[in-house]
Amino acid sequence: MERRFFIILLCSAVADWPPAVRAQQLPKKVYRVGFVSSIGNAYIYPLNDPRAGVIRPFAEGLRELGYVDGQNLVLLRRSAEGIVGRGADIASVLIREGVDVIVVTTVVLAKEMMGATTAVPIVMAAGGDPIGVGVVASLARPGGNVTGFTIVPGPEFHAKRLQYLKDAIPNLSRVAYLATRGEWESTAGNAIRAAAMALGLTLLHAEHTLTNYTDAFTLIAKERPDALLVSANPAANSKAILDFALEHRMPAIYPWRQYVLDGGLMSYGIDLQDQYRRAAGYVDRILKGESPAKLPIQQPSKFELVINLKTAKIIGLEVPVAVLSQAAEVIE
Repeated sequence: MERRFFIILLCSAVADWPPAVRAQQLPKKVYRVGFVSSIGNAYIYPLNDPRAGVIRPFAEGLRELGYVDGQNLVLLRRSAEGIVGRGADIASVLIREGVDVIVVTTVVLAKEMMGATTAVPIVMAAGGDPIGVGVVASLARPGGNVTGFTIVPGPEFHAKRLQYLKDAIPNLSRVAYLATRGEWESTAGNAIRAAAMALGLTLLHAEHTLTNYTDAFTLIAKERPDALLVSANPAANSKAILDFALEHRMPAIYPWRQYVLDGGLMSYGIDLQDQYRRAAGYVDRILKGESPAKLPIQQPSKFELVINLKTAKIIGLEVPVAVLSQAAEVIE
């Protein structure tokens, strides 16, 4: 009886405290969010370091929604370091660490992690083809524990990238496609081959792994195609690709704007930074109780063409005015 009376008395006293005092005394919920990239070691850098990569805009998005790492959030960063099949093991470790949500940078990681859990929500920040890979049966109603964002809307996107390349380069006939075997054999790869055929272009597959481009670069240097098409697969070392293209004075079109800011010729794709900020919104909704099964997987609707005229001058290419007029940004 004395113990019960003490508890009642304590609760009554807490209820009488001013709201500000009660907020200080009562512990806040601390959420644990896993962020897993397929390649690289960006997880070792502070969140405000440019080398941290796409986790920066993701963390910024969370901060805007009230989640601050080290306060009400623990951000657990991991990388598969280019090792295919490692996703399930990473997911298992994160689950043991009490993670509430796992964010992944590729649809392949999402697929691998489904082998470790059907309960913990998984958000794809930049997935490829979740239906083709077998992650979900429907974009509108995923139905399981995986949701998020894709990076391509359909075959017309790939045709547009090749069309821009053809419009920018007179007499273009042979294009090297820098891509992994998985990308070449995927729905996206089939769409690119079909687009090349429709445009009368010969497509050469320059195959690379997630971390090694040596064989691909050797093949391109030997075959000397007219231009380079870089796939949307994460690049362990984008600088190596950019340096190779510049060294061989090869026109190239890249999937992300950042390539062009770093010296690439042109890019056509989504705003990747914005996409990772939007992924933070899905994490927020899940932490607040929404089910990933009912959150539709969103496709991008806004694309931008970015051209670097400095690079064009270096490789001796005069980009037609008709192409420049379509660019969202021209770097001079």
